[in-house]
Amino acid sequence: MRAPQPAAPMDRARISRARIAVSLLFLTNGAIFSNLLPRLPEIKDTFELSNAMYGFALIAFPIGGVVAGPLPAPILRRFGTARVAVVGTVLLATAVFVAGSVPLVAVFWVGLLIAGMLDAVVDTAQNAQGLRVQRLAGNSIINSMHALWSVGAGIGGLMGTAAAATGLPLVWHFMISGAIFAATAAVAMRWAVPDDPEEHAAIQAEHVSVDTAGLPKLPRGTGWALLALLPIAVVAMSGVLVEDVGSNWSAVYLRDVLGAPVSMVGLGYVSLVGAQFVGRILGDRLIDALGAVLVTRLGGVLIFVGLGAVALAPAPWVALVGFALAGFGCATMVPNAYAAADRAPGLKPGTGLTLVSWCMRIVFMVSPPLVGMLADAAGLRTALFVFPVMGVFAFLFAGALRVRPRA
Repeated sequence: MRAPQPAAPMDRARISRARIAVSLLFLTNGAIFSNLLPRLPEIKDTFELSNAMYGFALIAFPIGGVVAGPLPAPILRRFGTARVAVVGTVLLATAVFVAGSVPLVAVFWVGLLIAGMLDAVVDTAQNAQGLRVQRLAGNSIINSMHALWSVGAGIGGLMGTAAAATGLPLVWHFMISGAIFAATAAVAMRWAVPDDPEEHAAIQAEHVSVDTAGLPKLPRGTGWALLALLPIAVVAMSGVLVEDVGSNWSAVYLRDVLGAPVSMVGLGYVSLVGAQFVGRILGDRLIDALGAVLVTRLGGVLIFVGLGAVALAPAPWVALVGFALAGFGCATMVPNAYAAADRAPGLKPGTGLTLVSWCMRIVFMVSPPLVGMLADAAGLRTALFVFPVMGVFAFLFAGALRVRPRA
């Protein structure tokens, strides 16, 4: 696997190829894990898990992301963003294959844990590579890159749905899908751009370190800056919780509550990420025209309406429409929160971005078991009524996304 070599100042064709490369990395990252999601009800049945135990099993992935918090910065400094993203993608595909193919709940949990650790490293690497390409391009392209993640998630969801509908054994499904997307990432490697040593050191060296208790270490005097970062984190967490309900609960909800056939259970997540893709493709233009604050508030309304429709749905097709509305509503929230956090006054480059990402992974870790326990106590439909509130939070805290110049 050949790493990108330092080069002279780049022409537009070189930058365009680099944009394709990093977009492919986002696509593969979305596709690999999404292949697993439509088959989660099948895995849940195999292990005979209650909703609560299912939720506790799923938190292995975000736990891995939290544990891996301090890993990306030194790894990226040592090996470079492109190489880390590609090698991490290959290993991520392997971890998902192991988690989904071995019929032991302990192996499933450990596989998800390792996949979560790898995903945290790959996510940071591909975003760092994407932001590098954006700076070279001289205009905003980060939303379109995240849109390719949504495309990959949709492709993975459709592949998983088709595999479940045809009864393809899990081992063959994850072997084929993993090989396809690992190879795609490897091909993207040759078009990636080298890191700028000075820029790379300035950004990556400021990633938050973690002490022995697992809590972030921060420079002194950053208390007020961190307090100002909190509403940005709330917007980001509102957006990822929409993805959480789609990835972890949509298939189970469609099958167990709404009685959808096997060929349809994966379409809730596909509807969500398909609409999210459209929202991210349009996101840069909408933000240029309306501003990040107004776009986020409109998105909050769509999340409230969409997930409310999901929780009240009398039939599967109503839930699919609701997931699509919520997916469109949350489309720009995470990219915009990342951008606002990266420019947060009073924090060094990379610190705000890392902290917001860390908060998002904490939410992913807490949400599944809480929803599972509530579902066992009151029913899954009742448990899903928690999620429309995320739209209210996004609406109320959207003002934190106003662009503020760095001091």
